[in-house]
Amino acid sequence: MDSQQERRQQIIELARAFHQPPANSFIPGQTYIPVTAKVVDGDDLAMLVDASLDMWLTAGRYGREFEAQFPSYFGLKTKALLVSSGSSANLVAISALSSPELTQFAYGPLKPGDEVITVAAGFPTTVNPIIQNGWIPVFVDVDETTINALPEAIAAARTPKTRAVVLAHTLGNPYRADKVRDFCLSEKLYLIEDCCDALGATIMGQQVGSFGQYATCSFYPAHHITMGEGGAVLSANARYKKVAESMRDWGRDCWCEPGVDNTCKKRFGWQLGELPDGYDHKYTYSHIGYNLKVTDMQAALGVSQLQKAAAFIESRRGNWAYLRQGITSSPKLSRHFQPVQATQGTEPSWFGFPMYCREGVDRNKTVRRLEELKVGTRLLFAGNITRQPAYKNANYRVFGSLETTDKIMNTMFWIGVHPGLDKTKMNYMLEALESLCP
Repeated sequence: MDSQQERRQQIIELARAFHQPPANSFIPGQTYIPVTAKVVDGDDLAMLVDASLDMWLTAGRYGREFEAQFPSYFGLKTKALLVSSGSSANLVAISALSSPELTQFAYGPLKPGDEVITVAAGFPTTVNPIIQNGWIPVFVDVDETTINALPEAIAAARTPKTRAVVLAHTLGNPYRADKVRDFCLSEKLYLIEDCCDALGATIMGQQVGSFGQYATCSFYPAHHITMGEGGAVLSANARYKKVAESMRDWGRDCWCEPGVDNTCKKRFGWQLGELPDGYDHKYTYSHIGYNLKVTDMQAALGVSQLQKAAAFIESRRGNWAYLRQGITSSPKLSRHFQPVQATQGTEPSWFGFPMYCREGVDRNKTVRRLEELKVGTRLLFAGNITRQPAYKNANYRVFGSLETTDKIMNTMFWIGVHPGLDKTKMNYMLEALESLCP
């Protein structure tokens, strides 16, 4: 009879061997090319099965491993916080700015009616937590060439009510978070970087996600690495992490790991709020929080995927460059489509290949025809959030005009650059685009 450990290893190796990569049977015009796609292998499945054999269904050893490893990718030392999605990460990080604990070591908590500078050209859940917390999003327009807000636009939108800046690195193209950080420091504003589309991007050689008080990441299958569902919050230091961790974990004051008691060595020795002296610290709540944790199976997949992140990022960069060369070198394509440019001083980690339809090119007809030709497309998420039905009665302010944001809404689309592409597929994507050009 084999030992339990030997049987476990046999199961893991069988899982690794069981996974078969999808057959490379691409037929141009018949095989759909998705705009995003996960890339997984036998090692991913093996680690996923290993975690499942523990039957530890909440976050456990793999969760701790991922939370310890992930920040080093950003040059940070404070452990990450795993959460259920990139949207959850934004909810946790942004809601953390309401914490009374910030009075002790930061600029104090945000209060109802405070303003947060952001953009309307992006994904809704970068903005939603601002509204959900009773704060006022202040939308600034974006730069046409990079589809990101410029530091000078952010500075111009500042008022005495401004307390924070929350911005995403759009489609993996960074905004100059170094300059935004310097402005925020001078004005005592919080900065949150939404890096859900931008894992691995750099600004003047420094990783995105390392400039503000918080940064967020997504591990949805469309993103640079995947856990299926999942996300992470990165914190500038342990004090910010403690606040965000409480928000993630029901709002509790206790910081014990799951399944662990009495880390503080005085579980029944606290007196907080108007609770009786000695009330169980595990059931003492210092924030109005949520439960947004992950399972250890998700974390195990993340640990495996993290080992491949560098290769995935380089593949995305290479695919973006190949498509850009194909478009800019074609007189026909360059007359009809205008690609986005990388922000000066940065190295993007592209999530997609965004481009404008030039004057006279119908964006709606373009994307419908590309889909018919089996080339996947997406718009730039919400386009202009202020024109979405959900925000009709939302309390927000627009600084200046949103002229470029409207242009994005009306004329922009993007195609894929994910690691599942090869030159055969990308050549077909370029041919499909060219077939639409008279």
